[in-house]
Amino acid sequence: MRIDIITVLPELLESPFGASILKRAIDKGLVEVHMHNIRDYTDKSYNQVDDYQFGGGAGMVLMIEPIDKCISALKAERDYDEVIYMTPDGETLNQRIANSMSLLNNVIILCGHYKGVDQRIRDAYITREISIGDYVLSGGELGAAILCDAVIRLIPGVLNNETSALTDTFQDDLLAPPVYTRPSEYKGMKVPDILLSGNFPKIEKWREDQAQKRTEERRPDLLK
Repeated sequence: MRIDIITVLPELLESPFGASILKRAIDKGLVEVHMHNIRDYTDKSYNQVDDYQFGGGAGMVLMIEPIDKCISALKAERDYDEVIYMTPDGETLNQRIANSMSLLNNVIILCGHYKGVDQRIRDAYITREISIGDYVLSGGELGAAILCDAVIRLIPGVLNNETSALTDTFQDDLLAPPVYTRPSEYKGMKVPDILLSGNFPKIEKWREDQAQKRTEERRPDLLK
């Protein structure tokens, strides 16, 4: 998979892709992540990429020309399955979206900033708009990092144990059951006996029941 991220703050994305699972995925050659600074595509003085919005109002808007140049340059090199815009008014990211995106080959992610991007970019290029929740951040970079993390970990070979991702929270529209590790007793708190029994069919049934119970208690909306 190749992911091209268009942003005015590429340095904000250095840390998420420089450690842990995302770094290992890149080092293994399972995914390519490329940052593109919108300022590299402007011919305005002082590398200007934003301007006042027509009609007045507070806040600046990312201009159409540099974004158009960047996307056009990328699309001239390869075909893209999706051109995604990170925005609070997009569809809310969930596990289903992450699962489907993990099957794609080439993706562009455009990070909004200020009051957003010129609507003509959204009309002409964007194939999908994604939000990470009903709140506003300073820009789309952190949202893009979250989206990439959710997607990349699902690519075969990224996790040491590929079945781990299949039992994650939300994969079956259920929350994950409780998990425990050594020691089996700590300060009077004991691990449930069933998990120490070695009876794996019963353990699996216990986990299914616990996942159902936890979902009913905490996120009943997932069961509708």
